[in-house]
Amino acid sequence: MSPRALADLVVEAASDKKAEDILVMNVSEVTTIADLFVILSGRGERQVQAIAEGIVERSTKAGRKPFGVEGFDPGRWILIDLGDVVVHAFVPDERQLYRLERLWGDAPIVLRVQ
Repeated sequence: MSPRALADLVVEAASDKKAEDILVMNVSEVTTIADLFVILSGRGERQVQAIAEGIVERSTKAGRKPFGVEGFDPGRWILIDLGDVVVHAFVPDERQLYRLERLWGDAPIVLRVQ
């Protein structure tokens, strides 16, 4: 599965769990960490956890089991490492605090779902 197809699967799974302000960034030219970052928000910790569970379930069924999941408890910022795609699921105040969109501001935006 290509990184873009995997990111689309992540976006679909997150949307199914009512994620908000979903952003896919192509970070391949600015870091070796991944090709794409998916950054999204949930309204609270429980929703962010549900979004993360949905992404892990959907990607695993598609044959892309995560290399790791960090921050599930307390659920304020959950990182899901899918190799070529890294997912950052935030509660709004954590997303505002860390501002990954600005930190990786040189990376082009591939997709934005609001």
